[in-house]
Amino acid sequence: MASKTFITAVGRRKTAIASVRMVKAPKSSLMVNGKTPKEYFKTDLRALVAIEALAKAESAENYEVHAHVEGGGIAGQADAVRHAISRAITKVEPKTRAVLKTAGFMKRDPRAKERKKPGLKKARKAPQWSKR
Repeated sequence: MASKTFITAVGRRKTAIASVRMVKAPKSSLMVNGKTPKEYFKTDLRALVAIEALAKAESAENYEVHAHVEGGGIAGQADAVRHAISRAITKVEPKTRAVLKTAGFMKRDPRAKERKKPGLKKARKAPQWSKR
């Protein structure tokens, strides 16, 4: 069996982490945790978000992509897969970096839930104030 060279990259969003392995192949395919994006993410919108980077970098249509995602929710996971694919594509084809960067796929979205503070009900919500 011939050894295939692959490209790895990690993408993150909120608390979701996606690790991607890309292999040059005759036809393009994407598997997320052993399922197709439509099966895994359930909605067309989230599946499109996950493969958006491959569509944006037009020359990257001949890669077989295997993604392993954990943590977070479905939306965060889809964005993490997109981030990881973008990073992997730029390793192979550096000229696509400008296109992916202007689309906003190269930036890790650092927004996450703010921690709860003592004496408050949530991060910023205080108990109802009573005069008497």
